[in-house]
Amino acid sequence: MSKNEQELSQLGSVFDTRAAYFVCNYFASHDNYLVDLDGNEYLDVYAQISSIALGYNHPELIKVAKSDEMAVALVNRPALGCFPSSDYRTILEEGILAAAPPGLDKVWTSLSGSDANETAFKAAFMYHAAQKRGKGTPFTEEEMKSCMENLPPGCPDNVILSFDHGFHGRLFGSLSTTRSKAIHKLDIPAFQWPKTPFPKLKYPLDKFEKENSQEEDRCLELFSSVIDQWKGKIVAFIVEPIQSEGGDNHASPYFFQRLREISLEKKVLMIVDEVQTGVASTGKFWAHEHWKLTTPPDFVTFSKKFQAAGFYFQNPEFVPNQPFRQFNTWCGDPSKAIIARTIFKQIQKDDLVNKIKEVGDYLYGKLETVFEGTPVTNLRGKGRGTFIAWEFGSAQERNEFLLEMRQHGVNIGGCGDKSVRLRTTLIFEKKHADILCDALSRVLNV
Repeated sequence: MSKNEQELSQLGSVFDTRAAYFVCNYFASHDNYLVDLDGNEYLDVYAQISSIALGYNHPELIKVAKSDEMAVALVNRPALGCFPSSDYRTILEEGILAAAPPGLDKVWTSLSGSDANETAFKAAFMYHAAQKRGKGTPFTEEEMKSCMENLPPGCPDNVILSFDHGFHGRLFGSLSTTRSKAIHKLDIPAFQWPKTPFPKLKYPLDKFEKENSQEEDRCLELFSSVIDQWKGKIVAFIVEPIQSEGGDNHASPYFFQRLREISLEKKVLMIVDEVQTGVASTGKFWAHEHWKLTTPPDFVTFSKKFQAAGFYFQNPEFVPNQPFRQFNTWCGDPSKAIIARTIFKQIQKDDLVNKIKEVGDYLYGKLETVFEGTPVTNLRGKGRGTFIAWEFGSAQERNEFLLEMRQHGVNIGGCGDKSVRLRTTLIFEKKHADILCDALSRVLNV
């Protein structure tokens, strides 16, 4: 039995390891390479499910991790809502806020991607209720009593709209908007919230312009009609720029522009879930920048590659009208915000947004050649950095491919029913693209 198998067996007695690929030696892992317990080295194009920005053991991250600033943040982890640290404003301004999407200048920090989405939901619900109640109007006695029984009017029957095949997290509210795989939702009680179709585009895009345009218009019409059917109960909708866990499903900038126009017309708030697409990997710092919206989203949530989490916003009325309403013990984590600041500064210093765009264009061109005459279909993600995906004919075929790629020294992941997704670090270079394509050629017998 290998060291990896032994450790998985022992760890499995106290921790569920059934989803584990292998046990990692993070002390030996470096830049784009992940090393397992047996010493095998893998080119990692999955990057901890899209959450490693600068590769493994980046020297700037190691440096800040060893700093006095980090030590104080770690050993005195503050309850930020009540006892914010003296340097938290500066940490945010130099990092998370410096990276804010266009038009959004405020942030609420949270604990994970799921939590970022759920706190955005709460902000939307509380804002909606405050608008309906009237500015400065206090809660009624009936509202305060009924909410303790989980009943209206204190707990109104408002909802969040999401899209079929979307993924927004695994907590109760976020899970109710998640529509990607049954295994995520089985046995868990859910809010009876609505969903609407997300476009199913045909590839290559230039050969199916008419069909794809008709599909997007069909989905937009249904989106609008669902909002009307719920008669003012839909407070907000949440959408990913690229549906990631659900299969790397894309839509055009036109589709998202129309979503925003409809949401403004019908007074429904727009939450853009950039937990997986954010922080440069699509060739823009935020993937929704590709849409060129004339009015920014109401909320943009983030996590993963920033190693911190939260949501951006602009409207000061999205802050609840009383303290302790949007709240938990920590309200984020200064140590993670310090890491996010370091990641942002390194991205700026090394021009990694533009570099990943260039590498993505190079890689996409090579993949088009590699996949000719193979079972691979629906290559997608052109012009979206290294946020690239493709499909096989079945889940079994896809899963066998993933295993063979690991046997050829590449750690790669799937998504949806039968898709493969690339989630490289931001320091992925053309030489790594060449190594990846060589492995693909061997596995696909090109």
